[in-house]
Amino acid sequence: MLALSYVARFATSSGRLADYLRRKLRERGWAEEVPPDIAEVVARMAERRYVDDAAYAAAKGDGLRRRGYGARRIDTALNHDGIAEPLRAAARGSETERRHAVLAFARRKRFWPYSGECCSDPALRRKQLAAYLRAGHGLDHVRRVMDARDLSELEEWADEYAEDALE
Repeated sequence: MLALSYVARFATSSGRLADYLRRKLRERGWAEEVPPDIAEVVARMAERRYVDDAAYAAAKGDGLRRRGYGARRIDTALNHDGIAEPLRAAARGSETERRHAVLAFARRKRFWPYSGECCSDPALRRKQLAAYLRAGHGLDHVRRVMDARDLSELEEWADEYAEDALE
């Protein structure tokens, strides 16, 4: 009953559900001699599609990318949620999606080119570089954004990979 009420309230992964159930058993104490089989409960929830790791990973990856987070940050978050590597790899997104994510991060933080002024101050560049890296973006993407002349150049760069894939 505890597992069902949890999955009814929250979108979750099987790893998070198992952690939640273990924690609740520990907090509330278990009076019987044999504890319940948490793996069995989680498997039944997955079998009935109350828990779907693939859908959870895709939704969380998309949400983090829209907010401007990079592949490393997405991978860390999904690993913490107990998502398997193949699902994490799919959730990291395509090259085009990762390029758009770094631009979304710049827009959200009002970094160049969204700040209106080029970051020629070395201390400011280091600070912004560190913020991009903490957000999980690759150094090659960050340097491309920071060294761009203007926003139109970056938008072309973000979309050029998608055009190459279509040909």
